[in-house]
Amino acid sequence: MTLHQTVCIVTGSAAGIGAACAERLAAKGARVAINYTKSEREAHEVAAACESTGSETILVRADVSSDQDCRRLAAAALDKWGRIDALVNNAGTTKFARHDDLDALQAEDFQRIFGVNVIGAFQMVRAVAPAMQKQGRGAVVNVSSIAGIMGMGSSVAYAASKGALNTMTLSLARALGPAIRVNAVCPGFVETRWLTTGLGAEYEAKKRGYEAMTPLHATVLPQDVADAVVWLLEGADKITGELITVDSGVRLGVAR
Repeated sequence: MTLHQTVCIVTGSAAGIGAACAERLAAKGARVAINYTKSEREAHEVAAACESTGSETILVRADVSSDQDCRRLAAAALDKWGRIDALVNNAGTTKFARHDDLDALQAEDFQRIFGVNVIGAFQMVRAVAPAMQKQGRGAVVNVSSIAGIMGMGSSVAYAASKGALNTMTLSLARALGPAIRVNAVCPGFVETRWLTTGLGAEYEAKKRGYEAMTPLHATVLPQDVADAVVWLLEGADKITGELITVDSGVRLGVAR
């Protein structure tokens, strides 16, 4: 799929991976629907960066855990441009809690995290699928995490939600073909404000520990994830139902 003049929705695109995806897509000539929930100022900055490349954008405030908001986000793109070619399900949330502290998470934490990370992603796919099916072509990339593969990450609830997102990627890829391809990227330790804030004083030690574990001795940048997302949209016409890890090889460990 050539991205020039396509219409792409990127959820949670005011900062971090979502912002990097929006800017990469705009640089390819795509028209981008930028979504945010709270970070309006940052969303406007991302829109300005996209528009500086000549891309058209719209900003839509929407909470993907609300089905009504998901439908409204899809409708905004259709009202503006008359089509939807790609969806990047990037919006996500977590609660930072040690995996061995079972009292750190309550049912409400699981419900909130699954509401955004899993249900929100499903609702967004459901909202855009009719337009893609009518066109006969579309692509979805879910931004997941190696947490969903390795059972690690910010909390048990987060890891479980990303595991569910990975399984849902396979289910939807099977169900929505041949018109719609559905894949996921699973990043490792990504250098974002989200992770810096969540880890607090532990951030630098965790970063060094991750680098030491990986064959490439590196963490991941938002732009690295965005490159994989753009490739799955633009250069992977025969690929669906895949989980692409972007983690510097942390799953391999480092044999010494």
